[in-house]
Amino acid sequence: MDHAESGTMAADGGFAGDTGLFNADLAPVPPAGRDWSWVNMSTVWMGMVHNVVAYEAAAGLMQLGLSALQSLAAVAVAYFVLFVAMWFNARPGTAYGIPFCVLIRSSFGPRGAQLPVVIRGFCAIFWFAVQGYAGSLAIDAIIGTLIPAWNTLTMPILGMALKGWVAVALFWALHAWIVSHGVHRIRNFELIAGPLVILVGLLATAWGLTVAHGVGPLFDQPSRLTGTDAWLTFCVGVTGMIGIWSTFAVNIPDLSRFVRSERDQVIGQLIGLPLTAIVFTAMSVVTTSATILVFGHPIWDPVQLLLALHEPWVLLLGGVTIIVATLSVNVAANIMPAAYDLVNLMPRRLGFNSASMLVLVIGLFFAPWLWFHNANSIFAVLGGIGGLLGPVTGIMLTDYYLIRRQRLSVPELYRYEGRYAGRGGWNPAGVWAFLIGGTCALIGAVVPALHTIYAFAWFIGIAVGAAVYGVLATRRRAVEGLSPARA
Repeated sequence: MDHAESGTMAADGGFAGDTGLFNADLAPVPPAGRDWSWVNMSTVWMGMVHNVVAYEAAAGLMQLGLSALQSLAAVAVAYFVLFVAMWFNARPGTAYGIPFCVLIRSSFGPRGAQLPVVIRGFCAIFWFAVQGYAGSLAIDAIIGTLIPAWNTLTMPILGMALKGWVAVALFWALHAWIVSHGVHRIRNFELIAGPLVILVGLLATAWGLTVAHGVGPLFDQPSRLTGTDAWLTFCVGVTGMIGIWSTFAVNIPDLSRFVRSERDQVIGQLIGLPLTAIVFTAMSVVTTSATILVFGHPIWDPVQLLLALHEPWVLLLGGVTIIVATLSVNVAANIMPAAYDLVNLMPRRLGFNSASMLVLVIGLFFAPWLWFHNANSIFAVLGGIGGLLGPVTGIMLTDYYLIRRQRLSVPELYRYEGRYAGRGGWNPAGVWAFLIGGTCALIGAVVPALHTIYAFAWFIGIAVGAAVYGVLATRRRAVEGLSPARA
C-alpha cells in the first residue's frame, strides 16, 4: 500500500477514511442531512420517467408489432419488477447514507468495486449522451420554427449538421447550469419538472383521444404478431424497458441516501416509478396509436410528431416540455450517478461539480446521432445493458440481505484493509459472480442457437449473479469461520 492510500482525511463528526476511497462527496450523509421527503423522491422519479427515450421505447413496442394493450402490459410488468428491485436496493442507502460506489465495496472489495463502478459510469454517460441528443432535437425544431434561416445550416460535421451541433452545445450548457450547484439544485428542479411534464402529457393524450373519437379505435389496432413471435417480442419489450432503468436499479442508493426515512423512499418510489410510469406509458401509447389513425403509420419520435402536426404553438409547447423532461432525467438519472462514479475513481482530484462537467465532455464521444433513429438498435442496447447490470443487482441484494444480514460497518467501507478488503482489495466472490452472470445473460447475443434466451437477459443476469455470489460468499464464510457481521 502506498503512502497516498494509507492516509486519512477528516470529515464531519471526525469520520476518516483512506484518501483513495474517500472525500466529502462520498462521505455518508448524516441523519440531519437526509431531508428528502416522499414528495421529493416521487417528483424526482416523475422527472426521470417522463423522458424521450422512455416514450420512444414504449411507442417502439408498437413499431415492433405489439398492440397497444400488449405494449401497456409489457411496461407494467417491467416497472413492477423494477420497483421491487429498487425498493430493496435503496434500503442500505437510506439506512447508512452511502452512495452506490461505496456500498458496492462490500461485495466486490475496495479495488474490485471499480469494475462495476466503471461499467455503471460508462452506462450513465452513454444514457446522458442519448438523452442529451434527444433533447437537442427539440431545440433544433424550436429554433427552426422561429428562425427559418436556421434550417439552412446543414453543413455536415462528423455525421451531424452544423445546426445540430449548435443545438447540442445549447443543450449541454443547460445541463451545466443545473448541475453547477450540486444535488440540492437538482432536487428543486425536479419539483417543477415532473408535474409539468405530466400536464403536457395529458394534453397530448387529449389530442389522441379527440382525433380517435374515444379510446376504442386506439386499442382496436391489432397486434401484427402471433404465437411464439408475439411472446418473444413481449419479453424483449419487458427486458428492454427494464434496461432503461437497470442502471438505476444498481445505483438507487445515490438518491435514497438523501431520503429521511424508509417509509419516504418506499412511498416516493411507488408513486414516482411504477404508477407514474404506467400512466406516462399509457399517454405515449395513446398518442402513438393516434398517429396511426392520422398519418397511416406510427410516429414514435415525439419531435417528429410535433413537426408533422404543422402547428407552431404546439411545436413550441411540446418542444419546451421535451427539453425540460430530458434535462430532468439526465441530471438525476445520468449525470448524478456518473459524477459519483468518477469521484470514486479519483477522489483526490474530483468533486461532484467538476465530475459533472467531465461527464458532459465525455458524453460527446458516444456520438448518439449516428444510430439514434432506430427502434431496434435502442432495444438491442437496452437489452445488453440490462443483461450486464442484472448480475450486479443480484450480487448487491444477496450481499446485503443474506450475507451481511443488513449490517454494515460504514467506516471500513472507506478503508483498504478490514472486513471488506477481500484478497488485495478484491472480493473473488463478487468478481466471479459478475463475470459468470454477465456471460450467461449476454451469451444469447453472440450464439445464434441461444438467441431466444437473450429476451430474458436481465432476469438471467440477476438470478445467476445472485446464486453464484451466494454460494461463493457463503463458502468463504464457512471456510474462514466468519460471522455474518464479519463476512
